[in-house]
Amino acid sequence: MHRDTPRVVIVGAGIAGITMAVNLRNKLHHDNFIIYEKAGSIGGTWRENTYPGCGSDIPGHWYCLSTEPNPYWENYYITQPEIRAYWEEIYRKHDLPSRTVFNTRVKLVEWDEENGVHNLTLEDAMSGQIMQTQAEAVIQAVGFFTTPTYPDISGMDKFTGPLWHSSQWRHDVDLKGMTVGVIGNGCSATQFMPVIAAEPTTQVINFCRTPQWIAMRSNYHYPEWAKWAFAHVPFFMYAYRSFMMITGDLLWNIFLANSPLSTVLKKILTWYMRRTAPAKYHDNLIPTYPPGCKRLILDSNYLATLHQPNVDLNWTGIQEIVEDGIVLKTGDKIPLDAIIFGTGFYQAKRDVVFRGIGGHTLNHYFESEGGYYGTVFPGFPNLFTIVGPNSASAHASLIFIIETQVNYIIKLMKPIINGKAKSLQVTQKATTYYNTWIQKRMASTIFFSCFSYYRGDNRTSAKNVTTFPGMISLYWWITRKPRWDDFKVVGGEQWFYQRRKVALMNYALVGLVVSVVGYNFSMLLKLVPGLKERLFSE
Repeated sequence: MHRDTPRVVIVGAGIAGITMAVNLRNKLHHDNFIIYEKAGSIGGTWRENTYPGCGSDIPGHWYCLSTEPNPYWENYYITQPEIRAYWEEIYRKHDLPSRTVFNTRVKLVEWDEENGVHNLTLEDAMSGQIMQTQAEAVIQAVGFFTTPTYPDISGMDKFTGPLWHSSQWRHDVDLKGMTVGVIGNGCSATQFMPVIAAEPTTQVINFCRTPQWIAMRSNYHYPEWAKWAFAHVPFFMYAYRSFMMITGDLLWNIFLANSPLSTVLKKILTWYMRRTAPAKYHDNLIPTYPPGCKRLILDSNYLATLHQPNVDLNWTGIQEIVEDGIVLKTGDKIPLDAIIFGTGFYQAKRDVVFRGIGGHTLNHYFESEGGYYGTVFPGFPNLFTIVGPNSASAHASLIFIIETQVNYIIKLMKPIINGKAKSLQVTQKATTYYNTWIQKRMASTIFFSCFSYYRGDNRTSAKNVTTFPGMISLYWWITRKPRWDDFKVVGGEQWFYQRRKVALMNYALVGLVVSVVGYNFSMLLKLVPGLKERLFSE
């Protein structure tokens, strides 16, 4: 490590953490960083979720780094093993093992205002040993889909059979000959249910609470000539990826209240679900809320699976879990051999406590107030978050959002890394103004037409704390360069004012050029007879 440069700590070796580390090296040429990972390997979400049928609902060519495209994806949609292998290759390619400490939990990150550093409390996940370290800057790269959430159902500890969450899949349990209760009907459950139900001796009962909009998933295999073209024809793969982004981003309009596109989509989805699912389930399966209010599900053969004799849906509602099954709200008991929860993840909850100036914690911003561009927070100098409040997308690639935020963070960190400033933090005024703008835009969307994880861990909240209310191209535009007037800089006042001076000079130069052009044009109109009439005549 180069101790003469600021030390950077990255919390988490998932997609966001790896992307940040790669950019620190490639764009800032900075090697004085360390990645702390609580598990024994990399991957984050794609390490934790290994359930049968697990994969991305975003096309593979858009679910990868723009700087590390993969021309050899086998299919349009990619699977969990493929995704994890892709990121492991990037991790090794950029020599990140030498900068990673595994089996180490970051318990506390606390800003020391007097010394201008973060004090970090670490815990060895194997021995429980507590350690201390410091860093000038900290990157929070803990993803959304890592901490499983369970519904408020009593009796889970009473069940004598195997019981687990989809993100903690029990690969040691053979479900053949079992009656399995699947609780939840979101993205995860609709992916693994068709796989476990393919075994005819496995009886699957899916306990559902809320209907979901399910769209047709058109997956296809890339022929060898296409993969060759992606790898060898200049700009071909880039154009293909750009086409995906542009067409995908236009889908944002379905989230606007009273959108004609949303009305058309609702009719298409209704037609598809009625055509594909058994008629006896139509009344319960098809939602009344607008498509997109909850995460839209791409059909991994879930609807067709409902035709199988070993699959059943139950909408009655669960009263409690008992030793050998589930008791419904009607009092009826359904015997079960195993129970699997496909009930999602906490959005705001983090294992790490971040404490800033005055002892305030970061949870407040995640749960209610929101941050600035979902990246920085007032009172937390030199702390940068990837995929923070209102920065995720409901319709596009999360990798694009991560890259956009990382590029923004790199620009913010540059004066700190280069020694031009000691610390920076966003102002409360700028944060409040930004979040007022966010909520004003959110008011014209359909996100409040139902309860969903977009509302964070408090799903009855009146605020969407997860998604950005606009196209991802808009998010890219507003984060393309920092608005330095929105930040308080410590130890870099000279650098800050120099930047302001340069900016003012640029504005003055533009104004001068406009004035000179305007003056010359007006003189031309006076000197050339009849020119004004010819130019402005109807």
